[in-house]
Amino acid sequence: MKVVILAGGFGTRISEESQFKPKPMIELGEMPILWHIMKTYSAFGYNDFIICAGYKQNVIKQYFSEYYLYASDVTFDYSANGDMRVHYNSCEPWNVTIVDTGLNTMTGGRVKRVKNYIGNEPFLLTYGDGVADVDIKKTVEFHEKHKKMVTMSAYNAGQRFGVLDIDPDGKINEFREKTTGDGNLINIGYMVCNSEFLDYIADDNTVLEKEPLETMAKMGELMAYKHEGFWQCMDTIREKEKLEELWESGKAPWKVWEK
Repeated sequence: MKVVILAGGFGTRISEESQFKPKPMIELGEMPILWHIMKTYSAFGYNDFIICAGYKQNVIKQYFSEYYLYASDVTFDYSANGDMRVHYNSCEPWNVTIVDTGLNTMTGGRVKRVKNYIGNEPFLLTYGDGVADVDIKKTVEFHEKHKKMVTMSAYNAGQRFGVLDIDPDGKINEFREKTTGDGNLINIGYMVCNSEFLDYIADDNTVLEKEPLETMAKMGELMAYKHEGFWQCMDTIREKEKLEELWESGKAPWKVWEK
């Protein structure tokens, strides 16, 4: 099952760093937050990634073009025509496809643009700016059990984001932007989608969180996997500093690959 990661936005709310690089490439503990997200999926055996790039997409491509060297001990022998010898490599068994999905394409349009890379099979989908200790295996099992078109991970994070109206069995009746009286469960990504979902995305101007997911809710095809562990997005410098503190303390909850 392939993992699709949205990594093409401008990151305007953390412009102090995103003016130089796309937000998913902003570092936590000297590694891009995109790497942290990929390590989470890899911990559950999902190593085939499709990265929906856009803004400063060359930064992402350059990083992964050199990643093999970053993860290796090497000798450059300039006395022998510049030969390079790799002594040790700790590179993950990743297959990474980076797709330029356009500079101004909306979230839904970005997913639609990678349809040919996904194929006719279920796929995992998430945002490139939030880390969590979501049990990916359990989300897939939940998705396969209920047999609906889309599963999203739902999390209690206050009133900042759009909210979900969820039945006790997990079926999402409505997906909407927040109002004053709304509840606290929000969409944090970490989704599982059937390939048919792509047919409900019209074009580059389609916002994933609007028509496609709202339509799924109206059709009874949108389910929520309730995540009660850790999740944190990185929209601001303050949030980045919070995540950095957790990482430096050695107690980063999303570091599931060492559990």
